[in-house]
Amino acid sequence: MTRSAAITPAPLELQPGALWFREALDREAQAALLADIRAVLDEAPLFTPTMPRSGQPFSVRMSNCGPLGWVSDAAGYRYQSFHPDTRRPWPAMPPRLIALWERLAGGAPPPEACLINYYAPDARMSLHQDRDEADFTAPVLSVSLGDTAIFRVGGETRRGPTRSIHLSSGDVFLLSGPSRLAFHGIDRLLPGTSRLVEEGGRFNLTLRRVTAA
Repeated sequence: MTRSAAITPAPLELQPGALWFREALDREAQAALLADIRAVLDEAPLFTPTMPRSGQPFSVRMSNCGPLGWVSDAAGYRYQSFHPDTRRPWPAMPPRLIALWERLAGGAPPPEACLINYYAPDARMSLHQDRDEADFTAPVLSVSLGDTAIFRVGGETRRGPTRSIHLSSGDVFLLSGPSRLAFHGIDRLLPGTSRLVEEGGRFNLTLRRVTAA
């Protein structure tokens, strides 16, 4: 039986509510989940979001699965039920992701959105909060697949102290409780640190509860 099915690793708590599950998914489970995500992307291709005010494109490309998906464009940050380019509903969330949430999210109500971010080797994500949801009681669960990322997490103010860690393929990170609104971001990738993603880079899968339970 694989680790993903049998063992929940003890998390490292970086600060209250910020839990790092190292090697939560073994190689077999990572490959299976990546195949699920590629099937999602066949239906809902990656697109390039833009900043609401400046129109500047993000350095990551993204898509979503689940009943709702997060988008950003001239109209602002928001959740919607359909892909901005194809106008089709988002594909269903893979059962493996739902099972991971049920295993690690501490009994929270089911996730409604999974944001799929693809980081090319030179992509990054500036410090930000996940605060477009109506329910902050449920955690934010993030899964890393592919090249290692230098992840930075702080508190509820942008200029507060931060801590950096290396998130490797198969790691899961949970922002919950006192850290649910913590600022966090990706400073850079370490290219070539994983062979999981054939084209290089990293997929990050972020599961969220959007509406109040």
